[in-house]
Amino acid sequence: MPIIMDKKQSFHPGDKTWVASVSRQMPQHAVVFEDDGDTGYFYACRAPVESGQICDAVHIYDVANVTDRHKQSELKIGWSPPGTHVLLMINDYPHAVFDFENKRGCCRDDFPPPGDGWSGHAWDEGMLEAFKQEDA
Repeated sequence: MPIIMDKKQSFHPGDKTWVASVSRQMPQHAVVFEDDGDTGYFYACRAPVESGQICDAVHIYDVANVTDRHKQSELKIGWSPPGTHVLLMINDYPHAVFDFENKRGCCRDDFPPPGDGWSGHAWDEGMLEAFKQEDA
């Protein structure tokens, strides 16, 4: 997958974690992964992320339900080459995708309902197409 990898961080689910990423190609698009000690969420935001302008949010996990939370995990955030799609992976497994161009998000548990003007949240393998190598 040609992903423009922007962030990579080790963490333990349940430890407070906050990781932000801004698209290099489309700097108005930003995301934040946050583990507040109880839950993990991935947020689509307007840059700068410090402004707190959340466009959409998807649930990633409840810490109490992460069976191997005592083990260190690796979080990766990567952007599609045009900078319109962003992928959250934990331990090399895709957990969420945001498509800023079409205002759509997806995650593994289809929760919560989408933000105003956004659609989706049901997992859609097709959203991973934005990260696959195009044949020349």
